[in-house]
Amino acid sequence: MQINEAIFIEESELEERFIRASGPGGQHVNKTESAVQLRFDVARTSALSDEVKARLTRLAGRRMSKDGVLIIEASESRSQERNRAAARERLKTLVIRALYKPKPRKKSRPSLASIRKVKAGKAQRSQTKALRQKPARED
Repeated sequence: MQINEAIFIEESELEERFIRASGPGGQHVNKTESAVQLRFDVARTSALSDEVKARLTRLAGRRMSKDGVLIIEASESRSQERNRAAARERLKTLVIRALYKPKPRKKSRPSLASIRKVKAGKAQRSQTKALRQKPARED
């Protein structure tokens, strides 16, 4: 399975299981195994670097098993072939997202002018609320 120009995942590394799907199809659903469960062993693959594997594991979330196997299920269509293509496309999209290193966040501070503006606004609101109070009695 070709991911991009540099990365190719061997078919032997992908395992497909066909299971019965719920959803549209009426009695057809009860007789055929049209849903696809695509399994890809991320931990043992040689197609991806350790850095990409770590990002893929983080992106996969609940779809990743404890053994490092990525499980993608597709059951949107009544067709087994379309579900197979959808599962492979999801895997490809996930791997492509994992290839890109996220930009590190740079900490920033508010400017002095913006701090002064916020404090001036607070002072104005404070004064407005103070003017709403009843005047103090003079005895």
